[in-house]
Amino acid sequence: MTLIVTGGAGFIGSNFIFHIMEKYPNYRVVCLDKLTYAGNLSTLAPVMKNKNFRFVKADICDRDAVFALFEEEKPDVVVNFAAESHVDRSIEEPGIFLQTNIMGTATLMDACRKFGIKRFHQVSTDEVYGDLPLDRPDLFFTEQTPIHTSSPYSSSKAAADLLALAYYRTYGLAVSVSRCSNNYGPYHFPEKLIPLMIANALNNKPLPVYGKGENVRDWLYVEDHCKAIDLIIHKGRAGEVYNIGGHNEMKNIDIVKIICKELNKPESLITFVADRKGHDMRYAIDPSKIHRELGWLPETKFEDGIKKTIEWYLSNREWWETIISGEYKEYYEKMYGNR
Repeated sequence: MTLIVTGGAGFIGSNFIFHIMEKYPNYRVVCLDKLTYAGNLSTLAPVMKNKNFRFVKADICDRDAVFALFEEEKPDVVVNFAAESHVDRSIEEPGIFLQTNIMGTATLMDACRKFGIKRFHQVSTDEVYGDLPLDRPDLFFTEQTPIHTSSPYSSSKAAADLLALAYYRTYGLAVSVSRCSNNYGPYHFPEKLIPLMIANALNNKPLPVYGKGENVRDWLYVEDHCKAIDLIIHKGRAGEVYNIGGHNEMKNIDIVKIICKELNKPESLITFVADRKGHDMRYAIDPSKIHRELGWLPETKFEDGIKKTIEWYLSNREWWETIISGEYKEYYEKMYGNR
């Protein structure tokens, strides 16, 4: 089987590639990535020399490049991780999010239609559901929860989801969609909450927390997420949405305190900053459908996953320090500049 994995130089996409190549050594995996600020080619170093792996630098909005790649590789499955994903950046510059997350997805699906792909999987987010009140811990997002977006980012992802499901209904394209809760784990870009707090704490820098840190997120260890997508593309039903949640609800402030404790850093480093515009209060996913239909359950408890994550960042300082310094952008030139 040949898979095209878009956005595979990013956090979740790279972990998915590692998972697939380890579990299915005979599969061919082609990574298509534009290498924006959040894409890091050095992340893929462990698989770069594998004969069944290929990296292609291209934009999913570039119709000619996408169609040429599909023509060449004749993929069986396409998994779309490629997206602009940082909420703060979407508030500052929404147009890029609309272009990549909506039009890029449409371009990929048009190629899938032309070349008869067996499955197009759209990786989405629980943020399309909006948020839940803090005083109703009994409420969870299900696949039937109405879409109610809060930011340009989540709106662009919701639009892509609806477009994917429309391609299933209108054209019969074998589409599936997954909506996950917040991921954490190795290779997480250091602008996100957990890696940012780890990096800042190790450097004794302030730990900026929005508002009072009361916002609640359902945290999912990235490896568990990858296993869920693996199940969906192999056994999931076309035309369906699957929620993937970790059953690990945590307040942001509590996560920051855990990181301080694990790294033996004082909580006095915590600095409360002005809250994000339209900041959702609570996300919580009910993953009953994927458990019932495909047998998936999250395997990693947060207390175990956060320790593994911190240990990874301690053991791989060079990876995130080159990102913070900006040097990671030079890696592509080192690898491909003279080719």
